[in-house]
Amino acid sequence: MSHRRDFIKKAALGTIGISTVYGYASSQDGEINSEKPLADAQNKPLIISTWNHGLPANEEAWKFLESGKPTLDAIEAGVRIPEGDPKVRSVGYGGLPDREGKVTLDACIMDHNSDCGSVSFLQDIKHPISVAKKVLQETPHIMLSGEGAKQFALSQGFKPENLLTAQSEKDWKKWLEESKYKPVINIENHDTISMLVLDGEGNLSGGCTTSGAAWKMHGRIGDSPIIGAGLFLDNEVGAAAATGLGEAVIRTAGSAMVVELMRQGRSPLEACKEIVERIYAKHQDHRDMEYLQVGFIAINKNGDYGSYSLRSGFNYAVYDRDKGNRMEDASFKMTWDN
Repeated sequence: MSHRRDFIKKAALGTIGISTVYGYASSQDGEINSEKPLADAQNKPLIISTWNHGLPANEEAWKFLESGKPTLDAIEAGVRIPEGDPKVRSVGYGGLPDREGKVTLDACIMDHNSDCGSVSFLQDIKHPISVAKKVLQETPHIMLSGEGAKQFALSQGFKPENLLTAQSEKDWKKWLEESKYKPVINIENHDTISMLVLDGEGNLSGGCTTSGAAWKMHGRIGDSPIIGAGLFLDNEVGAAAATGLGEAVIRTAGSAMVVELMRQGRSPLEACKEIVERIYAKHQDHRDMEYLQVGFIAINKNGDYGSYSLRSGFNYAVYDRDKGNRMEDASFKMTWDN
């Protein structure tokens, strides 16, 4: 309770009004800068996406929203940009392979009705987000995996292609020289794109897509295609998505817990921070702690947004009508030196 009271006290000192949303400057342990007004409380439409490849994704998604196209189409179009970019090494085409040299992809998508589509361990198909959307629209299921996901994609008209680029193959062969697996995730070596959208009608949707951890075991699946871990939303409350080490996010049902805390009255920043702190507490003595990084983005129904990560270096792209498309740094608990 003391944390809650302290937050309210800081908000009052910062003269936060009921109708104004404030941004939060990046700082260690989540120190809040309440002097940076962002937008009206009914800040819609609003798009937030993880990492700097979120900028071009946001741009494309915004065009769809502005033209009145369905929100799921906007999310699909947006995240297909990094999925199809060979320079993005952790999503889709160009993603780094597993230890057998195979690029395997995961994705999910979710709409304001809580309808979901997901694919995991998908090979030879460049745009897993589009296959996930087809799962939502064309099947009675939520998740398809492996060869079944590929066969479904082919039945829907997707074309198979080699996703291992020359650069990724070169990097994989270099990795084989030592074959050490350490999924360090930071601003130079990040994973996933997660996108959350509050549309003009005030409805929430989200999507997430990744090629997963480089040099993973063949068959490994992270949090990104798992509803409740890598992505979750409740249209009455808010939406959240994760980035970072998927195993840690899965262990805590991270995104679902962020949304649940917003249901209980936490702001997006407070909710993200509390779950990161929970992950830290559960992993202090864990073998993953040496390279553990997790971060969350979140939006609530009022158009407030926030983000928090375990370690420094996580940033995310924000697009709204007031300030356009830009990068913001997440608040964080510790630096990589800690």
